[in-house]
Amino acid sequence: MAEEIPYKDGTLSLHAGQVSDPTTNSRAVPIYQTSSYTFNSAEHAANLFALKEMGNIYTRLMNPTTDVLEKRLAELDGGVGALALASGSSAITLAILNLAKCGDNIVASSYLYGGTYNLFHHTFKRMGIEVKFVDTSDAANVAAAIDDQTKAVFC
Repeated sequence: MAEEIPYKDGTLSLHAGQVSDPTTNSRAVPIYQTSSYTFNSAEHAANLFALKEMGNIYTRLMNPTTDVLEKRLAELDGGVGALALASGSSAITLAILNLAKCGDNIVASSYLYGGTYNLFHHTFKRMGIEVKFVDTSDAANVAAAIDDQTKAVFC
C-alpha cells in the first residue's frame, strides 16, 4: 500500500475535497448556479430524501461547489467535516442552537456588532435562551456570569 503524502496547507487549499472532472479533465471547481437537481428515478429520489444515499436534493441543503469548500476547510483544519453557511448570523445561530435550549444561557461580550447583538438580545430571548452581556475586557466579569445553565461564552 502506498504511503499517504502529508500535503501542506497551500496544496490542500487548492486541491482538497475535489477531483478533476472526469468528462472535461477540468482542474478548477465548477460553480453550480442551480437551486434544484434532477433524480435518476423515483427510487433514487426516495433514497436521497430518506438519507439512505448521498446526493444533491436542493441547493440550500447541499451544493457541489459548497461541498468542495466544506471538504477543503475540514481537511485544512484536520476535521471530519465542515459547514459553510450564507452569513455569519446563520453560523452563529446554528452554533448557539446546537449548544443551548430554552432555559439555558450564554455569556456574551457587550461589544458586539449590531446584528449579533439584536440576534442575542431579541431573537434568542424569544426562544428562551438568556444572554448575559458582560464587559469581556476583564476575564473576571466573564467568570462571574457563568453558572450551571451556561452553554457558551461568545466574544
